[in-house]
Amino acid sequence: MKTVQKIEFHTGSKEELLPGFTDEFPYIASRVELDKYTGRYVPWHWHRAVEIFYMESGSLEYHTPHGRIEFPAGSGGMVNANVLHMTRVLSQTEKNIQLLHIFDASLLGGEQGSRIERQYIAPVVTAPQIEIIPVFPGNAPQDCILERILESLHLPNDEFGYEMKLREALSEIWLMLFELSRPMLAQGGEANRNNDKIKLMMIYIHEHYPEKISIRELAAAAYLSERECFRVFHDYLHMTPVEYIKSYRLQKASQMLEKGQEPITEICHACGLGSSSYFGKVFREYAGCTPLEYRRKWQDSDI
Repeated sequence: MKTVQKIEFHTGSKEELLPGFTDEFPYIASRVELDKYTGRYVPWHWHRAVEIFYMESGSLEYHTPHGRIEFPAGSGGMVNANVLHMTRVLSQTEKNIQLLHIFDASLLGGEQGSRIERQYIAPVVTAPQIEIIPVFPGNAPQDCILERILESLHLPNDEFGYEMKLREALSEIWLMLFELSRPMLAQGGEANRNNDKIKLMMIYIHEHYPEKISIRELAAAAYLSERECFRVFHDYLHMTPVEYIKSYRLQKASQMLEKGQEPITEICHACGLGSSSYFGKVFREYAGCTPLEYRRKWQDSDI
């Protein structure tokens, strides 16, 4: 199980990059140390893989376009394929550790169009109403799912037959999650084309953040009007396009401060944040400290 302290993305996108994820065996397991993430949160992103998780300690809040759910230690769940989501640490008094299975659904369903894929996999991964399936302790069926998730995360990966045992465990967990999701599946849901539109606009921002970005250009990237652009950002990310652009620029500035020694003036211009005085003001609002204090905090400490 790989220890993770930051999130990586495909170039020019907010689709998460999954190091070690291969077509040969599309699976990785991670132990995520959430307190070591910049700002103690994971920004909006998505991945084509399915995510099954268990909160080992601390407390975490998941945000999706349709709401938010809190997950304390001992709880878990599944994030569906291609779902936009962000997470934020809630516990300030203990370490926040999350254990993850991340895998392509083909690992369980096999070839597209197979009976298993049609009957058990596709109904879930193609259901737009299923963003997250939460699992909380306190009742027998969900306790069983949590126990099985935790057991499967600790399978010895150097033992003979590991891949087969892992796939068997994930298949068992999937069936239990399928049963748990039946009420959501019964509600039905329609695919929303704006899901792709918001991703196109996010990608445009990630490719052009050092430059001046107009709302007209941003909307055009997704073939929308300016009014529709504002509505889609509000409905999906619960913020305006301008707020998201500023937030993304500050994320990039934080990364530069953590890793390098570039002058502050160089960082603010490289991230599209204008003058040093403006950068200092908005960065203090974002991080609660000056850029130099932030650099010292992350480069000179063990957090």
